[in-house]
Amino acid sequence: MTPRAIAMHALMQVARRGSFPDLLLDIYFKEHPELDSRDRALATELVYGVIRWQGRLDWIIDQQITISPDKIDLPVRLVMRLAAYQLLFLDRIPPSAAVNEAVELIKTSQPPHVVRFVNGVLRTISRKAEILKEAVSQGSMAERVAVRYSYPVWLVQRWLSELGDEETEAFCAASNEVPPTDIRVNTLKTTVEEMANALAALGFNVQTGRLVPEALHLRSIRTGLSSLSQYERGEFQVQDEASQLVAHLLQPQPGERVLDGCAGMGAKSTHLAQLMENHGKITAVDNQGWKLIRLMENAQRLQISCIEPLESDLLKLEPTEKLGPFDRILLDVPCSGLGVLRRNPDIKWRIRPKDFRRLHLLQRQMLSRVAAFLRPGGVLVYATCTFSSEENQATIQTFLSEHSEFYLESARPYLPPACKGTVDHEGNMQTWPHKDGVDGFFAARLRRK
Repeated sequence: MTPRAIAMHALMQVARRGSFPDLLLDIYFKEHPELDSRDRALATELVYGVIRWQGRLDWIIDQQITISPDKIDLPVRLVMRLAAYQLLFLDRIPPSAAVNEAVELIKTSQPPHVVRFVNGVLRTISRKAEILKEAVSQGSMAERVAVRYSYPVWLVQRWLSELGDEETEAFCAASNEVPPTDIRVNTLKTTVEEMANALAALGFNVQTGRLVPEALHLRSIRTGLSSLSQYERGEFQVQDEASQLVAHLLQPQPGERVLDGCAGMGAKSTHLAQLMENHGKITAVDNQGWKLIRLMENAQRLQISCIEPLESDLLKLEPTEKLGPFDRILLDVPCSGLGVLRRNPDIKWRIRPKDFRRLHLLQRQMLSRVAAFLRPGGVLVYATCTFSSEENQATIQTFLSEHSEFYLESARPYLPPACKGTVDHEGNMQTWPHKDGVDGFFAARLRRK
């Protein structure tokens, strides 16, 4: 199977079933071990590139046709997006190859007149590629930004009203960039300097973290990190630097009892354990057992033994002698994910206006539930990977108004020294791709009286 065929299959599953592109690609690569690293890289580039630039690609395609865009069936639309992305965004693929393979792909499922239609549109785009690369919409500010940077118009309108023109455009541009790979050095096993030197000797472009002392940025990656002996020995964990800040804000201490209320696959759980020097107990709760299995496999690799998994619906948990009270609680809640669009561009096409209110209500429930598990004087950190006010400030303000036994502490004294610019006027942590070069995370530090 060619990289373009794999990309086409993956894009179809994302469009029809809402599948996650990273999981799909992992499955396809395991099913086709004959693919070399270049083929895998091309398939990944095509899938993420088409999803990231879907809005702009559709706008350009629709400018070249004389029929209603609604009459183009999904498989045809996807093939045209795939070819148009290669023609407009990739210099190393010959235009003729992009067009010819698109025609071959469409021949397997479409009648001759559709094949001729696709061929004609793509050849027009190929011929006008240099002009189309610079083409802009003549509509409103929201429409211009949406077309130029490939975002839903309603989402851009929302950001323009909240952030202003310059901030919105800067955020949209930064969120389209392919981010560096960040790792967290496992200081239980090695030092940051030793890890940086070891990776540099292997040919990696290594830079020290901007905000977190145990973070490293890697560029020019041509080798799967999981194949490295340093990874197998548990000397590092792949984790964005902004995500690493959350555990620092909680500041767990050795010997404490800690609850990770939405543990997932455990990047933050294992970081908490690292900061606790692997002494104490972390109860990692998640309602999906397969994630907890991955968490414990990862903990074993990192040689961390203080994490205890608990598969449960957080909203149904009740405090018991065994389960609480906790000294510290981390609640990294489900959210809209707008801060991680660089890594998950499909989010911008999944999100709907009503989702913000729905998520706000869920987050309020979860925050109120875990509050009952915290001892007096204990600390609770609420975190999201987004920047919508409903999910962040409004959720915190509502919680505080309903729970007078809690108060908000400024994040500034608890974050590494380089993080002064990430704390807002209310004392919450907020990072941004365009300002800080990291994912967009929000975190608030709450203390029980």
